[in-house]
Amino acid sequence: MKRNRCNSIKDICLIFLAICFLATGGIFVKLSPLPPINTGFYRVLFSIPMLLPFIKKSDVQALSRKQIMTIILAGAFLAGDLTFWNSSFSYTSVANANLLVNLTPFTVIPVSYFLFKEKMTPKFLLGGLVTLVGVLVLMANKVSLSSDRLLGDSLSLGASIFYAMFMITVYQLRDTVKSNVIMFFSAFGTLLVLAVVIFLTEGFYLPQNIAELLPLLALALVSQILGQGLLAYCLGKVNASLSSLITLSQPVVAALYAWVIFQENLNLQSVIAIVITLIGVYLAKTQTVEENEKA
Repeated sequence: MKRNRCNSIKDICLIFLAICFLATGGIFVKLSPLPPINTGFYRVLFSIPMLLPFIKKSDVQALSRKQIMTIILAGAFLAGDLTFWNSSFSYTSVANANLLVNLTPFTVIPVSYFLFKEKMTPKFLLGGLVTLVGVLVLMANKVSLSSDRLLGDSLSLGASIFYAMFMITVYQLRDTVKSNVIMFFSAFGTLLVLAVVIFLTEGFYLPQNIAELLPLLALALVSQILGQGLLAYCLGKVNASLSSLITLSQPVVAALYAWVIFQENLNLQSVIAIVITLIGVYLAKTQTVEENEKA
């Protein structure tokens, strides 16, 4: 079934805003003293009461059994992403994790082409290639491929596949289901899977004080609701291929955060890489907007 998305400038800008929120995830995970999968569990758990006031009874009653099961499946995919990505920080660098987890276009774009019949024009593919080159240039001096980090890099790459499947499932749901409903009910699927993983691996931990609680609340509000929720909303407005391509710019946002928050220097190579990445996204975005105007 072919999806009709408007790909407007406004919605594309909202995706960039969602990426800005999502890019904080690595920071809060590193700040959390709890084990990584427990941290992901509380990120989702604390988001449920925050989302509850925005759930209407009529929206819930309108859901079919198939839609509910698909939403739960989306949550399970997100659980896989959180399990692998949060765990990767124990074995690899934040730079590696941010780069590899955002390689979702390599899964989303082929699936979107065959499943949703989204067009892959030469200009769009050129934009994707330019974006990838920019990200690789940005990470060239930061990414380590040493053998001791192979496990962490593999976990991050696995997380990108789970996250891509989450995006594809939400994209399909957004034809008929509101984003807040998806985020609310998918949380239960995520919690179920994470609870099983925690039981088999880390064991359950409770935050003991406000210092342990704050990073978890920040993850729930900023990363899960503002970031993940806004991206889910935009997947009802923007093609999956373009959405996944824009998420590839997350390492750029993370680099800018490091510059502002941690006073990490942006050298000439980093500035050039950021410019290349933005040019690539602009090329791909321009193509999809032009197609929408012609339609």
